[in-house]
Amino acid sequence: MEIFLPAVMGELTTRSINFFINKCFKPPAVAVEDRLQSALLRAQVIMDEAMGRRITNRSMLQQLDMLRDCMHRGYYTLDTFRYQSHDKEEVKDQIVSHSSLLSKVNSVKDLCFSTGTSTHILEEMQEVLDSLSSMILDSNELVLFLTSYPRMYREPYSMHLLLSKCMFGRQMETELVIKFLLHRQPHGVEELEVLPIVGLGRVGKSTLVAHVCNDERVRDHFSEIIFLSDHDFRDEKLTTLSEGCAKKYQNCTLNKDERMLVVVEAAGDFNESAWKRLFSASRRCMTSGSKIIITGRSDKITTLGTTQAVTLKYLSHEAYWYFFKTLTFGSTDPAIHPRLAYLAMEIARMLKRSLIGATTTASLLRDNFDIHFWFKVLTFLRGFIQRHVSKFVSTLFTRGGSQD
Repeated sequence: MEIFLPAVMGELTTRSINFFINKCFKPPAVAVEDRLQSALLRAQVIMDEAMGRRITNRSMLQQLDMLRDCMHRGYYTLDTFRYQSHDKEEVKDQIVSHSSLLSKVNSVKDLCFSTGTSTHILEEMQEVLDSLSSMILDSNELVLFLTSYPRMYREPYSMHLLLSKCMFGRQMETELVIKFLLHRQPHGVEELEVLPIVGLGRVGKSTLVAHVCNDERVRDHFSEIIFLSDHDFRDEKLTTLSEGCAKKYQNCTLNKDERMLVVVEAAGDFNESAWKRLFSASRRCMTSGSKIIITGRSDKITTLGTTQAVTLKYLSHEAYWYFFKTLTFGSTDPAIHPRLAYLAMEIARMLKRSLIGATTTASLLRDNFDIHFWFKVLTFLRGFIQRHVSKFVSTLFTRGGSQD
């Protein structure tokens, strides 16, 4: 009895201590995950409110851009921690249930992270949490100022619908272009203003311009909006624009100034002499207050601007995942379908930040909300990329051999 009683008391004491620790202290990973999730929700509220308002202050837009980038990074890191750490066998069990996919099980191992990676992700989660928490604290005044700007939409909206109405990740660039277009020169100044928009192929230059031209403020300001390509750099071509050639929009209630907006797409190599002919003809036939936007890949067009050029870059990997995830899952919480979210991250990586690829693939996945179909899509994309890489490497070796 003397031996049994101390043993029982010791066991009860140990269990009490363990219960107290488990009750009061969560594992570090879970605690960081919960705190990061709470911070992201607060940041999301701020960004949703900002995206629904017509903000024109450049400093506020810059601060919102910084908060948005940090939020995207936070979601990417959190989703990586949640979905990429699934055990290989857990994913395999869902996929091998279809006998037609048995031959592809070996490729599942490429989807999984090693346990060593989880430590790095946990450290990154803590780093993002610190940065995001600091930004949220600094944005208290920003939140107050947001209410002074008019709303863009009156109807209730989800994030999925909001993305379809806004130029994702380009709020600051959009307002810069609109500010240029609506700017009125001092009385007596007759300079024809030009705004260059520069960026690599398929970065979204034409999409940005189309989005801006659909803005009601821009349409009310200009009587005509005309689109040209570099093949239209002819004087006689431009003189017929007022008669309807290449005309994309005409204001039914024409303003008395008859201001015109000309959008020029310099798709190929920049031709300086052709531009001089276009600019000279524009000055002759365009009224005061008319504007020109020129888009292209070459940095040479920045010298043509009368104001600072707008430079577009590809979305970051983190922002692209946020964009693709929102389009793919819509109002559905990805946490309810962790294995689908897991495959969606891999599919997003295969798309190489293509905006067109994101919209088309997301639509395909939404219409076929099934893990086996999604795995087939991932397998197809991997095979497609592998074939092109192999073909490229083979071509390099062939050229190298012929030179020898």
